[in-house]
Amino acid sequence: MTAGEVKKREEMEPEELLRIAHLSVAFEQYQGGMEKRDLQVIRDLSVNIRRGEITAVVGASGSGKSLLAHAVLGILPYNASQGGSIYYRGQELNRERAARLRGREIVLVPQSIGFLDPLMKIGPQIRKGKKDKASRERVDQILKSYSLKPEVGELYPFELSGGMNRRVLVSTALMEAPGLVIADEPTPGLEMKLARRVMEHFRELAEQGAGVLLITHDLELAIETADWIVVFYAGTTLEEARAQDFREEELLRHPYSRALWRAMPQNGFTAIPGTQPYAAHMPQGCPFGPRCDQCTEECLQPVPWREIRGGRVRCVHAKE
Repeated sequence: MTAGEVKKREEMEPEELLRIAHLSVAFEQYQGGMEKRDLQVIRDLSVNIRRGEITAVVGASGSGKSLLAHAVLGILPYNASQGGSIYYRGQELNRERAARLRGREIVLVPQSIGFLDPLMKIGPQIRKGKKDKASRERVDQILKSYSLKPEVGELYPFELSGGMNRRVLVSTALMEAPGLVIADEPTPGLEMKLARRVMEHFRELAEQGAGVLLITHDLELAIETADWIVVFYAGTTLEEARAQDFREEELLRHPYSRALWRAMPQNGFTAIPGTQPYAAHMPQGCPFGPRCDQCTEECLQPVPWREIRGGRVRCVHAKE
């Protein structure tokens, strides 16, 4: 590839906003009285977020997905230790920098409408306390963009439906024109039509230039909405693939990704035996090994994260 072709390719590829490489998160705990131990919850997580795209991190409950959001935002609890690296716009995102950007350039859309203050009207919550004319006009524009009347700004959360409050949560991300939006399980308990509408809001944010990190257990919605899907299992990234790869089982690279595909209702609703291992009792090598029918001695060793067929995978048996 010539220098000109390399430059043209770089110009065509979306700007990388967030790069997470080999992230680990452990918690210091006491057991049996005064004996301390480090419980490794996230062992090896790697993911990239690009401007104008949605990257969905999918996995079962307890896999550590929400901790990813807390690590990026710099809000892990006091007894947590963090390893690996996180870079935002090419610079290290340490706790101090995350605090400066949090709520402004990097925003969180939480999973529960309980995060809305029940004693504060919607408008002030979206404005984040600002009272100037420009901020008020901006709120009216944001509400209109989500099919909410300006009068909604003068109402309290309890006066709105669950779907309207969901739209309010998403709209709070627009006040500061963020570069990165982190959506942590934004559709729990919603019927499919409303859940799809919520996901459309995140697509709109991406089209406006933001990068979106979507943390979800709903693979079907992720396939419909996201550009990339990262499969997370027992604290480890197993596969990163284009969302379109999840439309055909043979395009997937890891046995667990294929198991997720087969578990979808339209693909047979087939479950695999076994459960995700607890963080304190992790198997050697691939964490999915005890449930995998392809597991060999080679799988009991550390498995590298490698590029295959336009995606990345952590599996010694993945085919080129």
